[in-house]
Formats: sequence, C-alpha cells, structure tokens
Amino acid sequence: MAPIEPISDRWPDLSVADAYAVQSRNIERRIGGGAVVRGRKVGLTSRASQELLGVHEPNFGVLLDEMFVEEGDEIRLDVLIQPRVEAEIAFVMSADLAGPGVTSTQALAAVGGALPAIEVVDSRIADWRIRLTDTIADNASSARAVVGARITPIAALDLRLLGVLFSRNGVVIDSGAGAAVLGNPARCIAWLANKLGSLGTGLRCGDVVLAGALHRMVPVRPGDFFQAHFAHLGSVGVHFSEER
Repeated sequence: MAPIEPISDRWPDLSVADAYAVQSRNIERRIGGGAVVRGRKVGLTSRASQELLGVHEPNFGVLLDEMFVEEGDEIRLDVLIQPRVEAEIAFVMSADLAGPGVTSTQALAAVGGALPAIEVVDSRIADWRIRLTDTIADNASSARAVVGARITPIAALDLRLLGVLFSRNGVVIDSGAGAAVLGNPARCIAWLANKLGSLGTGLRCGDVVLAGALHRMVPVRPGDFFQAHFAHLGSVGVHFSEER
C-alpha cells in the first residue's frame, strides 16, 4: 500500500459533511465485501489535537470486525502504512443510544463496562499531512483496535481520574488520564450519540466505543511491544512484526 497526497489539497472546498459522506461510502463498500460494524471511535478529543487542526469538536470513525485484534496476536506491519499507537478507554454499550439531547449521565447509564485498549491509527495521507476533512474521509485514521479481556463496571469509577501508563518494550514512555478526552470520557460517548443521531443513526447495544487518546500518538517500529497499564481496568498489550 502507498499513501496518497492530502485530498484537501486536491479538493480544498471539501466540507466536513462531504468528508463524512466519503467515509460512509467507503464503509458501505467494505460492508458489501462482508465486513460488520462493531462500534465507533472518537478522535480529536483533546484540546491540543483540536487546536492543531483548527477545529472545535471531535470527529468519529467506524470500527469494523476486521479491525479488532485479539490481545497476544501479532500485528503485521506490511498491511499498514505509517501506524501509530494510543492508549484509550474502550466502552461496551449495554443499550442503544442516539441523540439529540443525550447527556453525559445518560451516556454513562447506557454503558455496560470499560476495558483497557490500544488503538492503532494509520493515515493513508502521506506523512500524516492531514487536515480535518482528510482524517474524516479516511475513517478518522482508524486501523486496528486491541482491547483487554476483562470488562469492568464503571458505576464506582471516576473516569476523569482513571490513569494509564504507556510503555514501549518495557519502558514507560507516556502517561495520561481520562480527563484528557473532553474532560470526561462520558462526554465523548454523549457527543458521539448526538452526532450519530444528527445523521439518522446511533449506537447499538454491544457496540464498542473508543473514547479517544489519553496521550500523544506514538510511532510504531518493527518488533515493538506496547503495553497500557490502567488503574482499575488492568492492562492490554500489542506486539508488531519484526519486518514490514
């Protein structure tokens, strides 16, 4: 696979609505080939990432069954372009949820539990030279998702204070907490439900939602092993192949 030049260079007038239409068309094509929608990911949830792209709200992408990797399985680098990794909190929905008017409290009530997760993001745009419409059209730069094996009820957790240590090859390289994503991961779920509702759809019971990166994106090197250690949720790890 080879990256392409930014589509925002070729079509500078492409709107956010146009970009979501491109995303939807590509997802429909993959569903036509047998893929199944298993959830959503929320991106651009930190103030820094929004300021970088000059936007004031998150974006979202679709998680397909083929994107999920079982913990312990190796991810081949030759099927990716320029991958990076992020530790995130994953949520499993226990009820359908769609806007308008969904609050953070309602979002929490619709969540069945949380899991530790590592998202592998990958841009089809050369050198990650993305603007907002580029990443939306590119399914919010989604590639793979690795989630832990234990679902933890969230009723007794303060998601804002839920911390994580992120390590590469046994060395801690970054850390974060739930407050990094819109101040509270529950707000990410509420935003997503309302955004999907405005598009005539919503979250479904059983969907997995990745609520956004808790730290900076980390580039992947051949042979890397990453592990995210979460307070209360446990840990999750992912190994990449030695060669591209």
